[in-house]
Amino acid sequence: MKHTVPCPCESGDAYEQCCKRWHLGEPAPDAAALMRSRYTAYVLGLTDYLLHTWHPSTRPASLQDEAGSQPLKWLGLKVVQHEATGSNQAIVEFIARYKLNGKAERLHEHSRFVCEHGRWYYVDGDFIGD
Repeated sequence: MKHTVPCPCESGDAYEQCCKRWHLGEPAPDAAALMRSRYTAYVLGLTDYLLHTWHPSTRPASLQDEAGSQPLKWLGLKVVQHEATGSNQAIVEFIARYKLNGKAERLHEHSRFVCEHGRWYYVDGDFIGD
């Protein structure tokens, strides 16, 4: 029996059948799938993928942590809403839970995505206070 590892994006599927294909270069079919794959990339430390799927107009030069900062421990993802806002634009509202320095935190965001040449990209987002 083949051992399957659950995908960190909490889709309920194994990583092999879920986000791994997007990480290997297949275009995500929609903004929600890209959002899930980006969360999984954060969990797995796939910074090249994160930069590659960030729209060039808003992409940072790097994703390096500040020197001496503690790494985040990602705990879970909940996609609250996924909505097409045009033929090549969408928003995804999500809540990502993480731990930093032993303290549980939440990142609640409305993220904007755009599809160009058949590929979805993260553009930017607005944080939502809880």
